[in-house]
Amino acid sequence: MTHPDTLTVHAGYTPDATGAVMPPIYLSSTFAQQAPGKHGGFEYARSGNPTRQTLERALAELEGGAAAFAFASGLAAISTVLELLNAGDEIVAVDDLYGGSWRLLERVRTRSAGLKIRYVPAGDTAAICEAITPATKLVWIEVPTNPLLQIVDLEAIVNAARKAGAMTVADATFATPYLLQPIRYGFDVVVHSLTKYLNGHSDVVGGAAIVRTPELAERLGYLQNAVGGVLDPFSSFLVVRGLRTLPLRMQQHCRNAQQIAAWLASQAGVREVIYPGLESHPQHELAKRQFPQGFGGMISLRLDTDEAGVLRFLSGLKIFALAESLGAVESLIAQPWTMSHGSLPEVQRLARNIDPGLLRLSVGVEHADDLVADLRNALTLI
Repeated sequence: MTHPDTLTVHAGYTPDATGAVMPPIYLSSTFAQQAPGKHGGFEYARSGNPTRQTLERALAELEGGAAAFAFASGLAAISTVLELLNAGDEIVAVDDLYGGSWRLLERVRTRSAGLKIRYVPAGDTAAICEAITPATKLVWIEVPTNPLLQIVDLEAIVNAARKAGAMTVADATFATPYLLQPIRYGFDVVVHSLTKYLNGHSDVVGGAAIVRTPELAERLGYLQNAVGGVLDPFSSFLVVRGLRTLPLRMQQHCRNAQQIAAWLASQAGVREVIYPGLESHPQHELAKRQFPQGFGGMISLRLDTDEAGVLRFLSGLKIFALAESLGAVESLIAQPWTMSHGSLPEVQRLARNIDPGLLRLSVGVEHADDLVADLRNALTLI
C-alpha cells in the first residue's frame, strides 16, 4: 500500500492531455453532448464536475472508501447523509458532538422527519453498544468528540451496530484521514468538514461524506444530485491543494499540541487539560491504539478562574485568534459556551460539562515556543 505521505500528494488525479501536474479548475456549468444522453461523463455541474471529481476521488483513496462526495459545507454533507434514513427512524448518537450537528438533529430533523435521537455518554463505549437495538437505524459518533475530545472504541461500535443491522457514521473532522480511517474499522460512512484540516487554510467552506460500499455510493450519489448541496469547482481545487500538504501540517499540529498540552497541565492557572495524548486522558490507552501517528491538534482546557478571568485571558492572547472554526495553519481559540455550542440550551450545555470556563484550542503550525509564550502571557491576566 502506498504510504499516506505519498498518497496525499497524488491521490485523485493523473495529469491530463495537457500534462498539467495540478488539476485544472473547470468552471463550466454544463457540458456539450455528442447526442441526447451521450456524453463524456459530465452533463451538468450539479451532477458532476471534473474538479470536484478529482477531490472526491482523492478523499475516497485517503479514507479507503468506495466513493466520496463533496458538499457545500460540513452540515450539507451531514444533512444529505441523514437522507439515507426514513421518516421516524431512530439514531443512537454520542452526547458530546458539534453544536451544529445537534441543532440539525434536534431543531430540524426531529421536526421535519420525525427522527428519534437517543444520546449516550461519548466516553462510555459499553453504554453506546448497549443502547444499540434492532430499532436503531444509524449510530452517529465523533472521533475525537467536539469539544471534550473523548474517544470511542470504533471496533466495538461496529460490531454492536452490525448485530443490530444499523448503519454507522463517524464524523472524523478532528482526526483527518491522516491520523484515522474509520472505514478500515468497518464504519459505513465518514463525514468531514473540509473547511477544517483537509483544506487547512481558513479560506474554504465545504464538507464531504465517504462511503464504504458501492451500494451506499449509489444511494448517496443519487442523494447528492437530488438534494443539490454540492461543492463549487474553485473550492474543490483549493481543498485538493490543501490535501497535498496534509501530512506535513498534521505532523506539526500533533507535535505542537502534545508539547502545549503537557505544558498547560503544569500551570497553576489551569484547572483541567483535555488532550488524548496525555496520560491523564480517560481514554488515553484506547487513543494510543487508534491514533498511532499522533493525537491531533485540538486541546480543550478549563481555567481556574471566573468568567471575567476567562475574558481577560482571551483578550491577552496575541497569536491565538478568538474565532470560530479550527484546523488551519494558524492557531485559534474558541469558547464553546458562546460559540460552537451556543445553540444548545444552557441546561444541556452544563449537563454535558460545557461551561463558560471551557476553552478549545486549535493549535496551528507556528513554533511551539511562541505559542507557549502567548499562552503564558495571557495566563498572567487571570
